[in-house]
Amino acid sequence: MLTGVKIYASDKIWRQILSDLNATVLDAPNAIDIDFDALRIKKIVSPLELKSAILNAMDNSHIIAAVFKKSVSLPQLQSQIITCLYKTGGMTADELKCVLGYAPDASTHTVDTAIYQLRRTYGRDFIVNNDGVYSIGKL
Repeated sequence: MLTGVKIYASDKIWRQILSDLNATVLDAPNAIDIDFDALRIKKIVSPLELKSAILNAMDNSHIIAAVFKKSVSLPQLQSQIITCLYKTGGMTADELKCVLGYAPDASTHTVDTAIYQLRRTYGRDFIVNNDGVYSIGKL
């Protein structure tokens, strides 16, 4: 029911329930995945209500709309990068790779390519790098 969803929960019982529903349960919250504790789910909830609350929490379209000042459709990785930088205020390349699920020393250029594409589309000043920290600049 929740395959592919990465979620943090501190409560042992909720962790087991989420795991039984095929979610990947994280040991610590991070900037990009869902913090179940922040959802404030009632103790008695139907599976449909639970899934709906989690799917709503996964929707970051309001963050994308805030950054662009309009509704914009982006590829998932680009959306995740913008959401992460918006929520944290800035991250190093290694931190960004880790949050997105890559090892910091991985030889992949997937994250770099996504940042390049965002800059190419929205301008060089859209994603800025100050002293090794990426952040959202101006459109």
